[in-house]
Amino acid sequence: MKKKVIKALRKSVKVLSSFYYSLAKPDVRRDNYIAVSGKVLGKEELKNMIDASLDMWLTTGRFNDKFESKFAKFLGTNHALTVNSGSSANLLAISALTSYKLSDRRLKQGDEVITVASGFPTTVAPILQNGLVPVFVDVEIGTYNIQVDQIEEAITSKTKSIFIAHTLGNVFDLEQVKKICDKYNLWLIEDSCDALGSKFDGKYTGTVGHIGTFSFYPAHHITMGEGGAVCTNDSQLYKILISFRDWGRDCWCNPGRDNSCNNRFSMKFGNMPQGYDHKYIYSHLGYNLKITDWQAAIGLAQLKKVDSFIKNRRENFGYLYKKLEDLQEYIILPKILDKADPSWFGFLISVKPNNKFNKQELVEYLEKNMIGTRQLFAGNILRQPCFTENDINLRIRTSEIKKSNALTQEDYKLLPNTDFIMNNSFWVGLYPAISEKQLDKISQIIYRKVLK
Repeated sequence: MKKKVIKALRKSVKVLSSFYYSLAKPDVRRDNYIAVSGKVLGKEELKNMIDASLDMWLTTGRFNDKFESKFAKFLGTNHALTVNSGSSANLLAISALTSYKLSDRRLKQGDEVITVASGFPTTVAPILQNGLVPVFVDVEIGTYNIQVDQIEEAITSKTKSIFIAHTLGNVFDLEQVKKICDKYNLWLIEDSCDALGSKFDGKYTGTVGHIGTFSFYPAHHITMGEGGAVCTNDSQLYKILISFRDWGRDCWCNPGRDNSCNNRFSMKFGNMPQGYDHKYIYSHLGYNLKITDWQAAIGLAQLKKVDSFIKNRRENFGYLYKKLEDLQEYIILPKILDKADPSWFGFLISVKPNNKFNKQELVEYLEKNMIGTRQLFAGNILRQPCFTENDINLRIRTSEIKKSNALTQEDYKLLPNTDFIMNNSFWVGLYPAISEKQLDKISQIIYRKVLK
């Protein structure tokens, strides 16, 4: 009888939560500002959150297990592992490659990782946080992704990995980058935090390299509030990723479970006593980067909508592109590679040098007219205080290793397109909740500034 009452009460609470959402709509924007991004939630997410709350299970649990399984299935990858942010996903990905279990292929302090300077800081930060040397290659205008023809000239005997993002969902040349990685035996990490649902030659980004990373921050394609994931097809890397995510432990039991291997008290590790509890054996210096089951519950509801989110983003991109294509005398519109099918995070615009207006003037005009804008993140991260105020070891393309606070204008000239992006590029929103009417307003305001 008691079980039936509990089950009925649980069902009633979830029904009431749906009714509450239908009336209150707590997540809906109520101003006239056209934001660059935004979460798209509904009663399903609220119902799942309450369902998870009723479990009173405070860490990863049944919802997380389901999310990891369904997310891996969606991507078509062997393994997916949730973490507490996309930034943590990037940290986890590069940290995993330092594992002694990878023998001669492990990344060691002083090894070099090829990347770009015109992206989000947390693609670059984990390289430095692991004692590695970032090697910066310039990007293309239009795709805003790495210049593939500069990669090989930047490779030395110390180069061990390429770690780059699919910029705002626009896919870099995975075919050529993967060929270079295979040729030089380099690890490839795909930062797909802005690119969930993007494809190259029919495969989802994040699944072609050795490790892919994703973000579920509210601005992204699906959200958990805070959250992210890593994926891999390599079972050894998956076990290493679990270890680094879960305090560095050697044990792979899920929270609240013991002795999955049936050898908990019978193994010998390092200089520890024979039979020391395997739950407290640490094979790496790791972190605690897990999510809560509340987050996973939201993610499960969002994952059911991901196909429609991706479709809407692509349609919004196509609609705005057509609206702006007559202005290409003044602005540069995004360029897509032949085999790429982006799932857009935002719409990038670069202002060509002209006598009428510059990027700053256009951005301020848009904001004044209630249209949100964003820079392409760090612009040129080498010019940011985190580099100019610290003595960080780095290389730019073919140069020798230099200190970041000693870079000269001649050094910056090795990344001309990166500086162009810093000075000339910005983006506006395409997220699923934006209407055609709002996209019309974005294009109308841009036209007004360009043509007046």
